[in-house]
Amino acid sequence: MSLEENIRKVRENIDQAAREAGRDPSEITLVAATKTQSDGTIRAAIAAGITVCGENRVQEMTAHLDADAYAGAELHFIGHLQTNKVRQVVGRVDVIESVDSPRLLQAIEKEAAKLNVVQDILIEVNIGGEESKSGVAPEDVEGLAKLACTLPHIRLRGLMAIPPVVSEKGNRGFFHKMCEIYVDIKQKMDDNVCEIDCLSMGMSGDYADAVREGATHVRVGTALFGPRG
Repeated sequence: MSLEENIRKVRENIDQAAREAGRDPSEITLVAATKTQSDGTIRAAIAAGITVCGENRVQEMTAHLDADAYAGAELHFIGHLQTNKVRQVVGRVDVIESVDSPRLLQAIEKEAAKLNVVQDILIEVNIGGEESKSGVAPEDVEGLAKLACTLPHIRLRGLMAIPPVVSEKGNRGFFHKMCEIYVDIKQKMDDNVCEIDCLSMGMSGDYADAVREGATHVRVGTALFGPRG
C-alpha cells in the first residue's frame, strides 16, 4: 500500500479501538516515528495528514531540521537522550518524550534557561523493569515528576513507555498499569505548574491495544512507512 493508504489504515484502526473503549478518536494523536526516513518521505507524510513526527536519533533529527523536513508538523524526540546531546534538542523540539533521570532533567532545565524557553517533556517509565531499556521505575515516577514541577523552564506533560513484548496476549497488562500510573500522577501534580495530558505508548504492533487502555499518543513507524531497510 502507499504511504497515504497506510496512514489512512492506521487512523481507521485507532478510531475503531477508541470507539471500542468508549473514547473519542480525536483524543488520540498519531506520532509518525520517522527513524531512518528521508526528508522527502517525511514531507510526503506531513502532506498526507501527519501532524506530529517523532525522531529517535539526534543526528538524523538535526539533519532533517536543517532541511526543514518537519515543516507543518510538531516534532517530538522519542529516543534515548544523552545529557551531552541536550543542547542539540532543547528548544528545537516541541516535546522530549524520553526523560528518565534527575540528571537529564537538570541538563534540560539548564539549557532551556539559557535559551529562555519552557521545554515540554514526558517522563519515560520502564514499565516492564527491563535492564536493557531506559526509563524510571514505576515507584520513582512521582519523585521525578515532583522535581520536574519545581523547574521553571520545564513543563511536565505526561508519561511515555515502551513495554516488553511478553506473549501472544500482547501488552495490554503493561498498558493498563501505565494508565493507572498516569492517572495517579495527573491527580497528584499541581495543575498550575504541570499540564499533564499526554500518555505516549504503543507502536506499530500494539498501538490499537494501547488506545484501548488509554494512550493519548501512539508512536508508529513500520505500519506507516514499511519495514526499515
